[in-house]
Amino acid sequence: MINTENSGRPIEWYRERIDYLRDFMREERYKTLCQTLDKRTNYMTLMAENTFHPHNASALVRHCDAFGVQRMHTVESYYKFDLSESIMRGTHKWVDICHHETTAEALASLRKEGYRIVATTPHRESCTPETFDVTKGKFVLVFGTEHTGISDEVLAQADEFLKIPMCGMVESLNVSASAAILVYMLSERMRHEVEEWQLSEEEYHEVLYRWSRESVRDDEFVMKRRFGEDI
Repeated sequence: MINTENSGRPIEWYRERIDYLRDFMREERYKTLCQTLDKRTNYMTLMAENTFHPHNASALVRHCDAFGVQRMHTVESYYKFDLSESIMRGTHKWVDICHHETTAEALASLRKEGYRIVATTPHRESCTPETFDVTKGKFVLVFGTEHTGISDEVLAQADEFLKIPMCGMVESLNVSASAAILVYMLSERMRHEVEEWQLSEEEYHEVLYRWSRESVRDDEFVMKRRFGEDI
């Protein structure tokens, strides 16, 4: 679980270190890392606003990993984003989690990166997973706290609203189930309808470098021995 920002390092810096680390892992492992990264995206992301139940927090991270969303954001102004290792089963190593102290900070950061703010709520006139326009540009799906849902701050700043239509007596699903449906459906549509949904070359190599280190035993010692560094 890494809160990461663009390091500004050249691609060659990463390539040199990735090539070195590759000698310390099985070739099948390296191919798995690359094949997984080929399907990763930062075109869409998630924001979890004050999720307090470890089961739900862990499920959101697992959904991101399962459906290829590389980065998610958390707002922890009231509750810490706690994870359950029994549910995570190591998937948190492969998803970048950006922590924010306030909703305002998170929204400002996401807008700066060019994301559309999409509030997931059944209480507004909304588009559905079938009608939402994935081609208009990058977007973040915002999920509210378990009890009260999306905050008024998000509702006031949202660019769009998204809901899952219900056919029964229930009004909505819990945050984990809702996220699973939306992330799966929209990530599939994104890959079919959006041309440049994959990680940029810079993002790809930065993540592959970190994943390679996760896959090498005593990586700090290995890197320090060759490059005189342990970062």
